[in-house]
Amino acid sequence: MFHGCTHLSYTGRSCVTESGTVRSVDQSGVAVLTRNHPQPVTHKESPVVSPKDICIIMNAGSGQQDAGLGPEKIEAAFVDLGAACTVKLIDDGATIEAETRNALNEGYKKIVAAGGDGTICAVASAIRGSAAAMGILPLGTFNYVARSLDVPTDVAAAAKVIVQAKSRTMRIATLNDSVFLNNASLGAYPAILETREGIYKRWGRSRPAAYWAVIKTLGTVRPPLRLRITADGKTRDVRSPLVFVVNNAYQLRQMGVEGADLIEDGKMVVFIAPDATRIEMIRMAAVIAMGMGLPERKFEVMSGAEILIEGIGRRSRRSRAIARDGEREHLSLPFRLKVIEDALTVLVADPDPGTPR
Repeated sequence: MFHGCTHLSYTGRSCVTESGTVRSVDQSGVAVLTRNHPQPVTHKESPVVSPKDICIIMNAGSGQQDAGLGPEKIEAAFVDLGAACTVKLIDDGATIEAETRNALNEGYKKIVAAGGDGTICAVASAIRGSAAAMGILPLGTFNYVARSLDVPTDVAAAAKVIVQAKSRTMRIATLNDSVFLNNASLGAYPAILETREGIYKRWGRSRPAAYWAVIKTLGTVRPPLRLRITADGKTRDVRSPLVFVVNNAYQLRQMGVEGADLIEDGKMVVFIAPDATRIEMIRMAAVIAMGMGLPERKFEVMSGAEILIEGIGRRSRRSRAIARDGEREHLSLPFRLKVIEDALTVLVADPDPGTPR
């Protein structure tokens, strides 16, 4: 996995390269890259950070990792700033939250999510409420969280933000106590994500693969959902193929959709798609999945700091596929969503939060 390290296949073994980099596999089999404390540097504006200060949780499946932005280039960006760091390269995205908790237990004060919004969400889930701060190296497709915080998408510039260590708090949202930062959804959208990930694993990440996932999902998507949704004391019974809950005002602005002002008032915004044919429901989900906004058909809109979504009918409590920041899982209804202010400390270029984005 790492060139020049001959002991990666043996747990606990390591090697030291001429550059002083220690490469090993930890007890859980995660590839670990640790640079020894660097020699004093002449960059007076770049503080030397202790080896236990920065841990980078890197998703091996992120889009830019596929494009060649690997762990050694990430490490080099910090070394250029005179900062020591440990890079944990995670092959299985489902273990990111657990590996982040391990990093917390190891004493790291800054834990960096290197990946897309799903990776950032998983790291945030682990460090919420702790004394650690989360840094971001945006390596995903949309990078809504990073962009909403004005974190640079250039890796070297983002690394500088992390080393400079200016921080602020940000809010999170939860669905049955599971964290999301951008959005959560149920219905046709999670179905597309499930199909897309299977295609990506087989054929690699590409736009044609994403479009093929949409077409393939046509044959598997279930009928519209029958739901009771309560927000801000108002309850509606709906039949809908797609419910999309947004917590990130910046994402709505980028999609050209109204509702950012409601998020700035401390609420989440719920978009409820109209009942539709199978082809129409997939088209609606596909437009959202491609980051193209909301379809032309009118969505019902609700908002609230706390939202309850219940099922209606004989199968009202059955397990449903949901997506949180693009990552899928199955949870049983009812779904309880809420906003938690100032739940997470993040490293940013400008510590003044200003207007929520």
